Amino acid sequence: MADGKKTDDYESRDIGGPGKGYEPPMSTPRSSGSAPIIAATNNPVFPVLSYCGSSILMTVTNKYVLSGFGFNLNFFLLAVQSIVCVVAIQMCKSSGIITYRDFNTDEARKWFPVSLLLIGTIYTSTKALQFLSIPVYTIFKNLTIILIAYGEVLWFGGSVTGMALFSFGLMVLSSVIAAWADIQHALQSYGHSETEASAKVSTLNAGYMWMMFNCLCSAAYVLGMRKRIKLTNFKDFDTMFYNNVLSIPILLVSSLLLENWSSANIEINFPPLQKNRIILAMVFSGLSSVFISYTSAWCVRVTSSTTYSMVGALNKLPIALSGLIFFDAPITIPSVSAIGVGFVSGIVYSLAKVKQSSGPKAGILPTTSVPMSASSQSARDSFKS
Repeated sequence: MADGKKTDDYESRDIGGPGKGYEPPMSTPRSSGSAPIIAATNNPVFPVLSYCGSSILMTVTNKYVLSGFGFNLNFFLLAVQSIVCVVAIQMCKSSGIITYRDFNTDEARKWFPVSLLLIGTIYTSTKALQFLSIPVYTIFKNLTIILIAYGEVLWFGGSVTGMALFSFGLMVLSSVIAAWADIQHALQSYGHSETEASAKVSTLNAGYMWMMFNCLCSAAYVLGMRKRIKLTNFKDFDTMFYNNVLSIPILLVSSLLLENWSSANIEINFPPLQKNRIILAMVFSGLSSVFISYTSAWCVRVTSSTTYSMVGALNKLPIALSGLIFFDAPITIPSVSAIGVGFVSGIVYSLAKVKQSSGPKAGILPTTSVPMSASSQSARDSFKS
């Protein structure tokens, strides 16, 4: 599927943590003519740009499909993405590009609860993205970091520094500004018709509700995965493989039982003039999850976890801007301000984690003298975007 991420939730289905246990393909003797290629793959510019590009591609393609008139086959969309993802990584494994363990029933049984949480995460993500613009969706995804951080304080002996707490305040502020800007724009745009304005606000409220469910599911997925991964010792593409394989039957059954497969509804979801483009976008979104997985591991390998963390924070800006460029997201002073505050909050949070990992554990809130927080890793698991 698209670990969607991390973009975010679709990306969550990808890997258990960028660069963690990454196993590049076995090297083979190379001729001197391959030296430029080796130099290019070790240049940090290429993996960073590839990672950012794949994150934007996934978000834009999913928004394109979900924003179609009357699209309501969300489970089917996720099933297609999962199938494409499994086929793609199997081809990569056969080609020696990546490696992961074969399917094992006992390991699948241990990992199944995590896959259920993932399905909740990516489904609520598609619903939220369906009702909200990409900038607002990206801004609200930051709130999941707060839930993960305090979940680790409760269950993993994590910690929250004062600087991280300040970044959380900025995240909440940016979300409030984004919601206010969205509602104000709806009232101003449809003020001539009370019925249309009310319908638009109701749509936004539905999006905020799905976003709340998504943040809760995302945090539960990341925290649950951190517990379960100790039982299986999964590495990057092991997690990606099991997440998708275990999700496919559940998504297909859910689509057949819960979604409308009448000919009339199929025509609504796949209009004749746009059918090929929508199907192509669905396939691309599934491939994007593979690209994100590989490029994130590539990025960590040739740079550092600190650089990767900063790239993840900076990547929020182009993803949000993609919604302004490719879709009709409102461009107003409040909406741009919300993007700016959310962007700054991500940078402050990344700096807080860098400072916490390199300095003494003093001034830690709300507990003291506890092991260093692993929130940075968990956030990376959920927000590789």
